[in-house]
Formats: sequence, structure tokens, C-alpha cells
Amino acid sequence: MLMPPEGRSSVDSAALPKQIGAYLIERKLGQGGMGTVYLGKHEDTGQLVAIKVLPASMAHEEGFVARFAREIDAMHRVTGEHVVEMYDSGEWEGTYYYTMEFVDGETVTDRVLREKRLGWREVIEIACQVCKALKAAHNTGIIHRDLKPSNLLLNKQGVCKLTDFGVAHVFAGDQLTATGGVIGTVEYMSPEQAQGRRVDKRSDIYSLGAVMYVMLTGRPPFTGKSALDIAQKHKFGQFDSPRRIVPDIPHWLDEVVCKCLEKNPDNRYPDAYVLQLRLQEIPRKVELTQGSGTFEFEHVDGNDVTLAADGRSSDPEAAGVAMRELMKAHVEHANEQTLLERILDSTWFLVAALAAIILGGVYWWNHRLPTDEDLLEQGQLLMAAEPGPGWERAKREVFEPLLERDSKRWGPELEKYLDQIRLYELRKSLLGRRGTWTTRDAETDGEKLLQKAVQLRGLGQNTEAKQVLAGLVRLTEGDPDAADLHALATDLLKELNNKSIGPEQYSLVKRALSRAEELRTQGKADEARTLLQTIVDMYAADPDAATFIEQARRGLMP
Repeated sequence: MLMPPEGRSSVDSAALPKQIGAYLIERKLGQGGMGTVYLGKHEDTGQLVAIKVLPASMAHEEGFVARFAREIDAMHRVTGEHVVEMYDSGEWEGTYYYTMEFVDGETVTDRVLREKRLGWREVIEIACQVCKALKAAHNTGIIHRDLKPSNLLLNKQGVCKLTDFGVAHVFAGDQLTATGGVIGTVEYMSPEQAQGRRVDKRSDIYSLGAVMYVMLTGRPPFTGKSALDIAQKHKFGQFDSPRRIVPDIPHWLDEVVCKCLEKNPDNRYPDAYVLQLRLQEIPRKVELTQGSGTFEFEHVDGNDVTLAADGRSSDPEAAGVAMRELMKAHVEHANEQTLLERILDSTWFLVAALAAIILGGVYWWNHRLPTDEDLLEQGQLLMAAEPGPGWERAKREVFEPLLERDSKRWGPELEKYLDQIRLYELRKSLLGRRGTWTTRDAETDGEKLLQKAVQLRGLGQNTEAKQVLAGLVRLTEGDPDAADLHALATDLLKELNNKSIGPEQYSLVKRALSRAEELRTQGKADEARTLLQTIVDMYAADPDAATFIEQARRGLMP
């Protein structure tokens, strides 16, 4: 559990701090209920980052500190093009903070306030990007629970990024509640969330529907005199469809938003990916509808009609001649070739068409849908790289689709890759990107032992860390329920063994032994003994320093 060290004061949230960690504070970016965000510049590299700080008033409250720690853990776990990237976290003079990607732009809230409402095409573009961010979160087992316009950042290139996982919830985890049992922003809160019930990813779908509603109409689906009033409307009220407010909205988009805002989660889209597909279909449907024209009767001359209708000539022969001329004109016109017909009859056109067909076939062959074997090859290439986002992509885009198509065929072949990915994900969730223990609490006795080993390693006490890891390896060996923990402990132990300091790297103790010998030669026996005893005391627990300890002990002998 994170708690401020005694005797040290947290940063005053009312004053602009000069520095937090290695970052010089430029200005304040914003403030919310769970923290203040500053723009910081790294004092060495000059990198600009956003720094979120836990307010001093909350730093002594275990519940708020736990939420801040969960937010850090969630941001460590969720990665993607449309999620704000987490850098690092720590404590600075009693203040807990984390740093993340600085998005130079504005929030969706800013955009809506400035433009009153957004065009439906822009709404679809933003919503599809949010769907990708939610898919990344849901794939790691995290529900955002506070999706709203102010948590959607738009950079100057129009890329949308999701941020603020302060109330994110882990699937199958304990319900995280505040006073009253409800967490989130009431204007965008799903009915089940407003009732304090357990939520799943469909709750985020509802919130995204409310965000789309605001972008399209300039107002949320429900308003009221109080938060309780709005929450009640989410549970039982009816809203005006977006198209009733803005008639220009395509009815397909209107239907999508209304489906997202269904009271019953079962009636919403099952996940963000399906919603993204439905949104992407809408512009094409609109274009097809607008592209359809009307058929007209062509080549009808008004004079012909007049002549035909005016066949009351007193001269029957003249009338017959007129009719023959009219029929002849129609036959000649029917036999005339239009410009398009002449082009289609051209030899050069036929040659060009044949070439186009051949080139089209080549293009189709090169861009055809990949076979299962093609997919497997892509996954193997991704797995050949260092553990990282490429492995996550291999799991998401290759291995999971293959298993869905034919688990019996691909299960045995993919097992080794999935084991590697599972170990990588476990390591990432426990150790983060920096290889240090994340801020979340260890949940089992095995995780506590692993946490202890990692902390010892971080303090440079590699021998003690190896002892703990070796014990953990023995305890978990042969235990199927602890197979992943066993594999991770084994990997960490191998890394420590490979990084052990050899005798040639003990430069400090070597110089100390030489200095003790010089002191003895100069007749300063007491100073020499003191230095030798210090060597014994400091290196006694380090087996790699046994040679030097023995040399020091020999020097202590009378």
C-alpha cells in the first residue's frame, strides 16, 4: 500500500511545484477529483510529459491511494495507438505521481464547446478511434468506467487518445466504490453503474453512446437538477433520439447511438469491435444512397411530339409522308452509335481492358485474404521479436482468430507461443515496463515472495533476491495452479545469475585491501584493522566476494 513517508510533506496542490521527480514543471494542465495534471519537462532530455499528482488531501487516505495505485496499474497494462502512453511513476518528497504522454491539442469537451456540435462524419471518426482504445482496455480485462468527452484528447493531427483510468475496474475484481457506492461521471454513466451493480465492457459501450450523443447534438442524453436526478433518468427515463434534434444525422447513425444507450446491456453491442464495424459501415451506406440517380427519357424532341399530335392535316398523303419521315428519323437515331459505344467498339479499348483485367488479377492475388498458414507465418515473425507490443498483436490478430476458426487444429501448435505471451503478460502486470514491482498489492503468498525478490533486486541485494527466487522455484515446481508464477520466477533467477558480479568487478574492495596493506606498512595497524573489519562486515553475505573476505580475515589475524 502506498503511504507518504513520515516527516515529509506532500506538494501543495494550490501552489505550482517547481519540480516533481526528474521533471521541471512548466504549467498546470488541469485538475480533477482524483488529481492535478501538470506539464513537465525532463531536466536532462527535455522530453515533455504530463504528470498526474495525487492531491495532498488524499495522500493519507488508504482508499484514494489504492485508487491512484490501480490507475497506475491500469495504464501500465493498457497500450495502443489510441491510449495515452504511461511512462513511469514514483514518489517525490511525499507526493505520489506518474508521468504519461503529453497530447498537444484539446479535449472533445473543448471541441464541442467551441463548435456547439460536431459533424456526423467527424463523430464517427472519433468514435471509431475510441472503440480501438476500449478494445485495447477490454482485451487486458479492464473496464474504463469513466468514459466522457474530457477524457478524450485530440491532438493537432486529429488522433484521439483515451486517458484517465482513475476509476477503471478489472474484470472479476472487487467492486471499487466511493461514498454511496457509485463511481463515474453521472451524465455518461450506464444504468447498471448508476445502480452500483457490477459492470462489464458493455457499460463502456453505453458511455460511448452518451459521448456520441453529446458530439452530435451538443447536449447529453439526460440532464437534471442533481446527480441523483440524472442517474434516475439513466435507469428509467427516455431520451430524444439524436435525429429529432439534428435531422441531418443519417438514420443509421441514429440507430447505432440509440442501441448503445439501451437500458438492458444485452440489447447493446456486445463489444467495442462490433460497434466499430457498425460505425464504419455508415459512410458507405450514405454514399451509396446519395449516388443513386433517376432515369429520364432521352432524345425526345418537342417538335416530334407536336407533329405527331397535330396529325389533323387535311392532306392524307402529306400526313403519311410526315409519319414516314418521323419513323425514319427514329430508326436512324436508333442505329447511331453514341460516343461510349464507339469507345467500347475500339480495338485499343479492348486491349486496355484486357491489360486491366490481368493487372487486377495480379493485384487481387497479392491482396487476397490471408490463409491460415499466412496468418501463422505473420504470428511467428512477430514472436521472433523482443517481448512487447508485437507479441500482444500476434495474440490479438493471429493466434486468437486461428483458435476461433479451428481450435483442435491450431491449439497444440500455438500452445508454446501462448505460454510465452501469458508469461510476458504476467510479467508486465506484476513488474510493469521498468521491471520493478507495480503499485498494485500482491494478491497471493506467491506474489508476495516474488515482490520481495524484486524489491531486493532493486536495492542491489542480488544474493538475497536469488535465495528468495530459488525458494519460490522449489515451492511452485510441479504445482499446476502456480505454473505461470514458477516460469516467471525461473526466468528472473536466470537473469540474476547472468548478471552476477564477477571477482574482476570488485574494484572498491580491491582498493580497500590495498589501502589496508599500505596502512600496515606505515605502522598504522589500528586503522588497517578497522578497514579490514569493515570489509568483512560489509561483504559477509555476498558469496561472490568470498575471496576478498578471506583475505581480509587473514589480515586481521595477529
